Amino acid sequence: MHPQLIDAIKPFLDYNAYGMSFNKAIFIFLSNAGGNVITEVALDFWREGKDRKKIRMNSKDLENKISERIKNEKTGGFSHSSLIDCHLVDHYIPFLPLELKHVCQCVMAEMFHLNIPQDIDLADEVARDMPYFPEKEKIFAVKGCKSVKQKLVLYTEEYE
Repeated sequence: MHPQLIDAIKPFLDYNAYGMSFNKAIFIFLSNAGGNVITEVALDFWREGKDRKKIRMNSKDLENKISERIKNEKTGGFSHSSLIDCHLVDHYIPFLPLELKHVCQCVMAEMFHLNIPQDIDLADEVARDMPYFPEKEKIFAVKGCKSVKQKLVLYTEEYE
């Protein structure tokens, strides 16, 4: 998003802008800015033998790392936005990369939505056929669950 477009909502986030308070409003910005930081922290946890569930906002100063990365990026909507410069974003909530077990859950959910009998072995097979990174370890799903449905349909056609 263009920085000037993001800055158009600054008056709603700023303290008592125009004599009105929007302190009960919640604004949610979705961005992949800081995604590399989130991935680095998740990989560090994995390398240290820690469970992904243990990652918290204060894990290795995750929120600070995300904030700094967003401030220092040269491109993207937040790169020149006054929302960042004026510290108007209260929290950065990471969407953690998905592991095989999470993708398997997505396959099971898709089976349900497609009225396919739920089969954990088939779900595992479909999930394992999805791309993962890093290349050597294959820990996290490259696409999350975005193409699970298309992959599942290919597998169910084979069994018909």
